Formats: sequence, C-alpha cells, structure tokens
Amino acid sequence: QVQLVESGGGLVQAGGSLRLSCAASGRTFSRYTMGWFRQAPGKEREFVAAISRSGGSSSYADSVKGRFTISRDNAKNTVYLQMINLKPEDTAVYYCAAGLFSFYSDTYLPKVNDYDVWGQGTQVTVSS
Repeated sequence: QVQLVESGGGLVQAGGSLRLSCAASGRTFSRYTMGWFRQAPGKEREFVAAISRSGGSSSYADSVKGRFTISRDNAKNTVYLQMINLKPEDTAVYYCAAGLFSFYSDTYLPKVNDYDVWGQGTQVTVSS
C-alpha cells in the first residue's frame, strides 16, 4: 500500500496560481487511480480531479474545470494539481488520494469511498 505526502499549499491572492504535489512511497504507484479532493471548514470533502493509472484519462469537478489540471509522473511516483485563476472559494485543505479502482471515463467523478489511501492534506488559502 502506498503512503501519500502532499506539498505546495500556501496563501495566494485571487487570480494567482499554485501547484500541489503528492509524493507516493512504494513501488506500486502506477497501479493506483489518483485523485484530489478538498474540504473547507464546515463542509464535506468534495471531489476536485482524478487521473487514471496511465494518465490517459482525467475528470474534473465543474467548479474547477478549465482552471485546474491534474497530471502524474509514474517514474517519480508523483501526482500534481496545477491551479490557475484561483478564487477565494477555492480555499480549503486539499487531499491527495489513491484507489485501486479502474477509471477510464472523463465523465466519471470518483467519490470519497472509491479511494483507499489518503494524504494528510495541505492548506490552500486564496485571499480576495
């Protein structure tokens, strides 16, 4: 089973950019569908983006489509979330997740229960 460590969060002004990274331990990273979720204070954890094992398929929440890009480098055991044109409503703790389920369609939005392993989270704060 992999272990996940997120990095790259911080404070940014509205309209700014950040790139989150999630480093996975272990030799089985390429077997996992990866995803990013976020959780704002007082709200449930919500899906942000997912990427298939090979990186050939990805899906996004409507709220981030066109602004966020998920990618992965299986040689480096790392998944990324590039975020541009950030908005105050993007403020949340961002979590990286790994799941052993198959993911091929860019219309499927994975759920929290699809994932088996979670990172500790990284805070993203967008000021207006």
